[in-house]
This record gives sequence, C-alpha cells and structure tokens, in this order.
Amino acid sequence: MSEIRSEIRKVIIIGSGPAGLTSAVYAARGNLKPLMIEGYQAGGQLMLTSEVENFPGFPKGVMGPELMSQMRAQAERFGTEFITSDVTKVDLSGKIKKVWVDSKEYHAHTVIVSTGASANLLGLANESRLMGRGVSTCATCDGFFFKDKVIAVVGGGDSAMEEANFLSRYASKVYLVHRRDSFKASKIMVERAQQNPKIEFKTNKILEDVLGQEGVTGIRLKDTLSGKSEDLTLEGVFVAIGHTPNTKLFSESLKLDPKGYILTGVEKGHVTSTNIPGVFACGDVQDNRYRQAITAAGSGCAASLDAEHYLAQHNVE
Repeated sequence: MSEIRSEIRKVIIIGSGPAGLTSAVYAARGNLKPLMIEGYQAGGQLMLTSEVENFPGFPKGVMGPELMSQMRAQAERFGTEFITSDVTKVDLSGKIKKVWVDSKEYHAHTVIVSTGASANLLGLANESRLMGRGVSTCATCDGFFFKDKVIAVVGGGDSAMEEANFLSRYASKVYLVHRRDSFKASKIMVERAQQNPKIEFKTNKILEDVLGQEGVTGIRLKDTLSGKSEDLTLEGVFVAIGHTPNTKLFSESLKLDPKGYILTGVEKGHVTSTNIPGVFACGDVQDNRYRQAITAAGSGCAASLDAEHYLAQHNVE
C-alpha cells in the first residue's frame, strides 16, 4: 500500500544537477515551495568533475562537488525541501501529477524533470578510479587542463572526431583510438580529423587499461586483429562513446527523440514544455548538443519560469 502525502505541491523537481538546482532556486524564490527529490547520487555529472573553470562567477575555478554544494545550499536557503532518495514511479497523466519514492506517494500540480544523462563508459576499473584525474568524458569542460600534453580520445562517432579536433587546440598530440577501421562518424568529420597533423589514428585497437596511480600516465591498447598489446605514454584519456539520457522512468509517458532525450518546446512560448501539460524538462535529459553546466542551469531557470506561468494560467494559488 502506498503512503499518500496529502499535500498537493505546486512543483516537484526530479533530479539535482545544475538544471534541477537552478530550477529549485527560481521556484523557491517565486514562493512555489518546491520539493526536490534529488536522488541517492545527488549533484549530477559535476560530482565527477575535479575543477570547473568555465562557470561564470568563479574566476579561479571551483571544484565540481563544491559548486554543486553551493548551489544546493542556495536552493535550501530559499526554502526548497529535499528528499535524498530515488523516484521509483511516476504517473503524470492527470492534472495532479503523482510521484512515488518507494511506497510514499507525492502529489503536485507541476513536475520538472532534470534527471540528466550519463556518459557511456568502457567499464574498466581504472577508468572509474581515475575519473577527474586524467580521465574525462567532456572535452569542452576539461580540454584546457591538457595544454601541451599527449592525450587519447576513445570512440568512432562524430562526437569523438569533434572532441579530438577540439582537444588538438590544447594538446601536443592526440591519439584517436577505435576498435574498428571504419567509423560511425560522417565522412567530413573523419576527413577533418585525418587531416589534422596533431591527430594520430589508432584503429583496430581497444582500450585494455588506463595506467597510473594518482593520475593517468598511459594506456594499454590491444590490437583486435593480432591480439598484441602496446602501451602508450600520455596524460589524459577522453572517453567519447556517447551519453545515455536518464529517461527510463518517463519512457511510457513523455515523448522522446530517437536517442532517448525528452522532447521539449512542445507548447509555443515554453521552451521546456513536454507533451504533457504541467510537465517540464531541463538540462542534459533534454539537451544532447551542448551538455554544459551553464546551459543546464539556464534551462533550469526556464523550466521554473515555465512552471510558474503554467500555475498562474491554471489559477493555482
């Protein structure tokens, strides 16, 4: 049996990265008294980022977890209520939205989805252990830290080619590692990478291990044809094999694009609106292009303002 929380909230926010926390700040300051269900792994992908240097207001940079801690404290200061658990089920079909955390059932007039996306990883133990210490999943976030260093990009799609070219602005050399000698990337993106003098292709190779104790010192590659292994000395590894949006909860209720991201902008004038009135989405769960903390925060602001406008339209006091 569900334990129903009788109060009908004005807004429930699901997810607690930069998008969710920004929407909480705006909703709380707008006197919407938001309830944020932040999840057991609160804070989003920035919790795995060592230093953030491109978030406005921090001229000397800020550690990812510290930035999220400050954003959470700001949302809490204005009256956001937090539940540190995962949402287990939703029913968004009616005017009153239902959200479950295990057996507890919460109700709200609006819901903001900000569950983010997870970078796809190779599954190596050292890949996870050295994340933020030489291993990264975001070139535009971390490229600056690898100025004049040798690095590797793993992947064969457009994002891998794009990241390799971008990183060549900073790195002295970029190895592009791919398990085959053909690529999913478009022909023009492959040619652009091949013509870049700083990029060396390592095809028919799989990343067998990331080497290093306190930071990355190299990688071990295994040839898929000969089975032989080779070690490369370098200081950074960028895994560019895509992202998976965290939309499993919403796959039967919200419209998704072919890659699984929530489709937004359904209602004219409301850029974060979904196919269900009163449900809004922001951040990486609906953005498969920019995937930056600042763009996530901006869309979180928009989602809160869209929810506030919806509540006013429906005379919710």
